[in-house]
Amino acid sequence: MASLMLLHRKLRTTRSFHFHVRVRSFSEKIEKIVIANRGEIACRIMRTAKRLGIRTVAIYSDADKDSLHVHSADEAIRIGPPPPRLSYLNAPSILDAAIRSGAQAIHPGYGFLSESADFAQLCEDKGLTFIGPPASAIRDMGDKSASKRIMGAAGVPLVPGYHGSEQDIDKMKFEADKIGYPILIKPTHGGGGKGMRIVHTPDEFVESFLASQREAAASFGVNTILLEKYITRPRHIEVQIFGDKHGNVLHLYERDCSVQRRHQKIIEEAPAPNISSDFRAHLGQTAVSAAKAVNYYNAGTVEFIVDTVSGQFYFMEMNTRLQVEHPVTEMIVGQDLVEWQIHVANGEALPLSQSQVPISGHAFEARIYAENVPKGFLPATGVLHHYRVPVSSTVRVETGVKEGDTVSMHYDPMIAKLVVHGENRDAALIKLKDCLSKFQVAGLPTNINFLQNLANHRAFGNGNVETHFIDNHKEDLFVDTTNSVSAKEAYSAARLSASFVAACLIEKEHVILARNTPEGNSLLPVWYASPPFRVHHHAKRTMELEWDNEYGTGSSDVLKLTITYQPDGRYLIETEENGSPVSEVKATYVEDDHFKVEADGVSNSINLACYTKEQIRHIHIWQGSSHHYFREKLGLELSEDEESQYKPKFETSANPPGTVVAPMAGLVVKVLVKNKSKVEEGHPVLVLEAMKMEHVVMAPSSGYVHGLQAIVGEQVSDGSILFSVKDQ
Repeated sequence: MASLMLLHRKLRTTRSFHFHVRVRSFSEKIEKIVIANRGEIACRIMRTAKRLGIRTVAIYSDADKDSLHVHSADEAIRIGPPPPRLSYLNAPSILDAAIRSGAQAIHPGYGFLSESADFAQLCEDKGLTFIGPPASAIRDMGDKSASKRIMGAAGVPLVPGYHGSEQDIDKMKFEADKIGYPILIKPTHGGGGKGMRIVHTPDEFVESFLASQREAAASFGVNTILLEKYITRPRHIEVQIFGDKHGNVLHLYERDCSVQRRHQKIIEEAPAPNISSDFRAHLGQTAVSAAKAVNYYNAGTVEFIVDTVSGQFYFMEMNTRLQVEHPVTEMIVGQDLVEWQIHVANGEALPLSQSQVPISGHAFEARIYAENVPKGFLPATGVLHHYRVPVSSTVRVETGVKEGDTVSMHYDPMIAKLVVHGENRDAALIKLKDCLSKFQVAGLPTNINFLQNLANHRAFGNGNVETHFIDNHKEDLFVDTTNSVSAKEAYSAARLSASFVAACLIEKEHVILARNTPEGNSLLPVWYASPPFRVHHHAKRTMELEWDNEYGTGSSDVLKLTITYQPDGRYLIETEENGSPVSEVKATYVEDDHFKVEADGVSNSINLACYTKEQIRHIHIWQGSSHHYFREKLGLELSEDEESQYKPKFETSANPPGTVVAPMAGLVVKVLVKNKSKVEEGHPVLVLEAMKMEHVVMAPSSGYVHGLQAIVGEQVSDGSILFSVKDQ
């Protein structure tokens, strides 16, 4: 034993790549962890590890060298270029990093290698503790077909379907016909809704099946598929389970994850609304039985699909890792699940028995994504020019970014998770709405406004949720304000916000100028004073602000404003429409981007964010629950009334009819037609992939394809011209 410990100490103090096996004594506790992940989950694991006195090692790709998780770690090691397969999925590089750092354990987070049985086994082979379940459980549950066979044998109810290994397309189509349409095509490996397709008729099957295989191969490296009967009115309810290496398994209640887009969750809550205590107990016990069937330990989630018509629930899958939405469970049980993971990895027993697991209040989690909602929730890229989050003792913001960071096309577009807790569901929902109104992002499109629409919807407020919630209520959630009464209201609100913007911008200019004016220079303070001095008339300036009905999309209006400096320091703001004043506004600079604005006897708290790109000033204003976005073209011209004023001219050059542009930045993974080919309207032309999601680009009309030069493997930018369709 003495010689074994001597070898162990030598290995721990060696930082050479030549050592590929470590020896860890049974009594050794984890003191240093390599976090084999990135972004918010890496930062979240680091917080718990640091609280426990455990040192952390970050790994990073070239795209993440300045990221928050790298700066938050005690050490950081580069593992490769941006593509995940060359970095965060590169198991040998990650294991070498762990050995170099002298860490005893690897925490995989979620995604990437977290559900790779091979990676878990490699960690064990190298003498490293994998902070997760055993490789055997990952393997059994990672194959959805095998998992359903195991669950069926354990008496867990299953959705009717085909989970066999024979993947011939004719065989699969035969099985689909036997199950009956509609059916759900689903990859046997991975999660997050990637590769899933709902097929309503036999004519749609072949193309949907092939697309699902392609996306599964790109996302998970395995293209095998299973088929299930598609339940038309389902809820998605999952149970958080936990086991230790002593055979103890318990559940920490359930989460409702029914509100989804593109088969991916965007709002989760715990506990699930509108279910009975008996149903909750039955669901929890079934989840524990499922975990025991595979000798499970560490954190896991058993997902169920609930038929809202019959009230029956069915096993869907088991996620053998920490879930994205685990914080909502932590909020209601008052436990740190990452701490539990580390204790279990150390061989310790669970700290509570089932009867001791508390449940207190209600929690929501809203996922803040960089995505273009009106374009079908397509992922977006860009720079976070402005990033402010709500702060409270009952609010958690899990994030892996900071102001100035770039959301790239290489990784998931989630910016943050907003998690709130209240003494009951109504209280938690009020807090969620308030925090969403205070969550400020500028620089790229997000789903924040859409999340506000969701949180404010009456059906959601009543807890009447199901996985088709967004489709069923799209007329309320995707508000078209272009030809409705609400369009007039939105325009009126935008005009008022534009007047606030004008007053705040001018006020900030005065503050900055006063700070930078050399002492003893009396001319500038008089000329630019508030109000500035003029002979025989009040100083005036004009401003043109272009406003979008939806951030980055939709129709635009140019708001032309004339601002007159009043003697009392106020601004009289008029529009070109009828010359009548919008309001008399007084702006007071508070700090940073915060202003107090008084108009018509009402005082408002305003946040203003500006950044300049390509001679365009981009302006965001937040007032209460309202957020408006404007653009101002910057230019310096002389006029008889003012020595300088802004004269923006928004010239738009529309592409010719039939032109198709890239709806998102992405990688061309398939070109389906040749240049000058004849196509019908809606015919698929090429397939783009970004952030592991496929998007089929189709012909906008019938005709002939021209200018198609894209090749497989080429990266295209958002808005770049892909091809055009002409009559001949």
